[in-house]
Amino acid sequence: MGAVGQATTGGLLDRYDETLARDPMAAFGLVREWMRTDWRALFAELRERRPVFVTPAFTVVTRFADVTEVLSRESVFSVRAFGPRLDAALGGPFMLGRDATPTNWRDKGLMQVMLDQRDTARVRELAGRVADEALDAAWPAGRVEAVHDVFRRVALRVCADYFGFPGPDPQTLSRWTRAVVTDGFANYAGDPEIQAASVRAGSEMTAYLRDRLAERRAALRAGRDLPDDVFTRLARTDLPAGLGMDDERIVINMAGLPLGFVESAPGAMTEALDQLFLRPQVLARAVEAAAEPDPAHFDRHVWEALRFNPFFKLLPRVCERDHVLAAGTPRSTVIPAGTFVLPAPASAMFDPDVVPEPDEFRLDRPDHHRLFFGYGHHACLGAHLAGGVVCEVLRRVLRRPGVHPLPPPDGGVVRSGGIFPDRFVLGLGSAGKAG
Repeated sequence: MGAVGQATTGGLLDRYDETLARDPMAAFGLVREWMRTDWRALFAELRERRPVFVTPAFTVVTRFADVTEVLSRESVFSVRAFGPRLDAALGGPFMLGRDATPTNWRDKGLMQVMLDQRDTARVRELAGRVADEALDAAWPAGRVEAVHDVFRRVALRVCADYFGFPGPDPQTLSRWTRAVVTDGFANYAGDPEIQAASVRAGSEMTAYLRDRLAERRAALRAGRDLPDDVFTRLARTDLPAGLGMDDERIVINMAGLPLGFVESAPGAMTEALDQLFLRPQVLARAVEAAAEPDPAHFDRHVWEALRFNPFFKLLPRVCERDHVLAAGTPRSTVIPAGTFVLPAPASAMFDPDVVPEPDEFRLDRPDHHRLFFGYGHHACLGAHLAGGVVCEVLRRVLRRPGVHPLPPPDGGVVRSGGIFPDRFVLGLGSAGKAG
């Protein structure tokens, strides 16, 4: 939803109920369309009238306390909705598809060490430098397609230079990540062609990584200098054999890094910038903040803008056993075992019971009100790095004089599958030059 200002409640639920009574599939289609085009109004009405929204196909959880409860009860609300698909693509168990297991505990701990928080400044500088290179190249033309030529280019370069995973080429790595992420997180209908494409992409990706790992090990044995990237750190690490952290575990965990970054980082950059452009006064203050030496003030503009249209609005879970949600409160609800549950961080961040003046653009919101990187057991391991990349790229964009969105028909965010931003053309310099 791109509209600025307070989302208004209306008769969406009444319309849904009427449609459900005569055509359940049409009712499902209504909800799916509202999620894409009018999600703030839908969630506002749900929080007020039906905070746990039960449909024949899924249950949506909308209030902050309930969303965080679902996301922090990994033994009850599992990732079985997408975990098996990731395992199929990567050819083995992946930590993101495991809840409260030794595999998750061990692999997550190892990757937290490898994604050293002390690298944040280094990665942020890399992202800013690549963004400036892209903007410099586009400047003579007076316009740039930001999603692929800036945002995705930065993400793929971070994969190459920091993760140590460039792929055979950026286009191939981009293709791999899109195929696997689409199946894991956007293929709710279980389309077999999408699943097959994911498995093919994952097989190609892990085969590539096995070859690269063999090359790294050979280089280490020969005493050659290697870059200090995540892949090299993993290749150098000698862990006790009893832990089960063999080369295949390294390959699968390396494959997971771009899956959690190449789609979500450019998506977040696109949505946040789009929201800033919708608010001229806020944009003017963000441009001023972008020029400051300390980026902390500017970063708050990015996170508040992203709250108005987060890239991931729903996080799929499966209820493994009957659970009383919000027990002891008036909205206490039994979630039956087997329910496909969709906790909605996008809704939670507008819950007035927790977030003051949720429809106002405020820079003083505490970090714990932000659910962009998930919550609980499966919160993003690289949030510190990804956050620095997202904010720094947008800071470099807004330091360019006269950057602006183009009017229709060239302007506006174009999305693939209604989810992935695939085109966002910006004018550079004066409006007259770019137009």
